[in-house]
Amino acid sequence: MGRGWWWKVALLAVAVAAWRGWQGGGWDREASFKLAREWSEKLGIWAIPLYLSLHTISIALCLPSAIFFETAAPLLFGFFPSVLCVFSAKILAASLSFSIGRLVFRSSSSAMEWAKRNRYFHMISRGVERDGWKFVLLARFSPVPSYVINYTLAATEVRFLLDFLLPTSIGCLPMILQNTSIGSLAGAAVATASGSKKSQIWSYFFPVVGILSSVLISLRIKKYSTQVSVPENPPTKSNTDD
Repeated sequence: MGRGWWWKVALLAVAVAAWRGWQGGGWDREASFKLAREWSEKLGIWAIPLYLSLHTISIALCLPSAIFFETAAPLLFGFFPSVLCVFSAKILAASLSFSIGRLVFRSSSSAMEWAKRNRYFHMISRGVERDGWKFVLLARFSPVPSYVINYTLAATEVRFLLDFLLPTSIGCLPMILQNTSIGSLAGAAVATASGSKKSQIWSYFFPVVGILSSVLISLRIKKYSTQVSVPENPPTKSNTDD
């Protein structure tokens, strides 16, 4: 095993340990942020490709780790690079999940039957039939996990480029801006508490702009959502007159 593999394994171990420590509340956040930076610097040019790979695979495997990856990215790469990294990972993961899902559902009748028994499938398939890419955009804004949407859409007849990828690219922006901004603000707060004054103003300014942007985009999409709705159950005709 080459030397480069040890850095990758070490970074993954640090990430898992940091996540468990954050959940338990029993660890030094300042030291952990500093450690994450050090490992990122040691990995050098491999840090971003490794991050993209781990984040993409975690989404494709339906692991609930997106919030961890997206809030940790600014601590490793800074605010603007982290937004680009998270966005790239989201698009790669969505494309990979969609491709895998479409291959499985079109080659296995049992998998397709299982999907049709899922309540999310009926909701999303009716929405896609009615509004196409517009509904996909709204689905990205919903609290339904992205990996559920990716695989469910793969079971429908939605087109990949215009109906899936384009609205996905737009719809994932609010959550990306929100999560990366939270991570960046956390890093800035730790830097302030430790007495570091480097880039203090910009460390707060851009994340706040990111949060405001995510709110504005969310409100815009929410306004549109009042015009597009999908009934939970298909309409039925009544046999009796009132």
